[in-house]
Amino acid sequence: MKVAVMRGRTLVSVAGLLLLGLLGLAVSGFRMGDAPRVATFAGGCFWSMQKAFDGVPGVIKVTAGYAGGSKGNPGYEEVETGRTGHAESVQLQYDPAKISYDSLLDIYWHHIDPLTKDAAFCDHGSQYRSIIFYGDAEQQRLAEASKRALDQSHRFASPIVTAIQPATSFYPAEEYHQYFYKKNPVRYQAYVIGCGRPARIRELWGDGKESRVTSREPGVK
Repeated sequence: MKVAVMRGRTLVSVAGLLLLGLLGLAVSGFRMGDAPRVATFAGGCFWSMQKAFDGVPGVIKVTAGYAGGSKGNPGYEEVETGRTGHAESVQLQYDPAKISYDSLLDIYWHHIDPLTKDAAFCDHGSQYRSIIFYGDAEQQRLAEASKRALDQSHRFASPIVTAIQPATSFYPAEEYHQYFYKKNPVRYQAYVIGCGRPARIRELWGDGKESRVTSREPGVK
């Protein structure tokens, strides 16, 4: 009898904790089934690409790393040879209720040079090529639409060379590369200025006040 009573109390206790947990989630606004989504981009030096997305409302986490290659678990020294096929990339976790994939594309375009093949600003080599890695058919559709809209806008005299391809395995870069612009602000700023990044961005995109070039569709996340 005592064992039965104890088991009953335990079940009631567990049920009560579960109920309290669900109530807490409801109060916080969490909806069952919600989960962060993933977006992966390559656009030259991943220090700068990580900085471009870090702190954007709706972006939960930005990880610098390597994507698009054939070798498993590559290291920085290997990737920099250009022989592994990887590109310096960033992978985002984002909340689609707060920021759309289309908006992420808009941020991406305005922080890269989409006209130069296998290079980004002063960095040259296939490891610095620009790529939109799509994770599903919807991301592919939106990426292709945004690239097409940019080409058709006739903003540039030459065509966009940024590739759009299926997502591959993503390998996080070494810890010292993560949020480098925060850890080493002086060195990062010297690199950015020395690389001519601000001047090239202004040449390509103006002062940042121009209208969107991507094709938003109502209700698309």
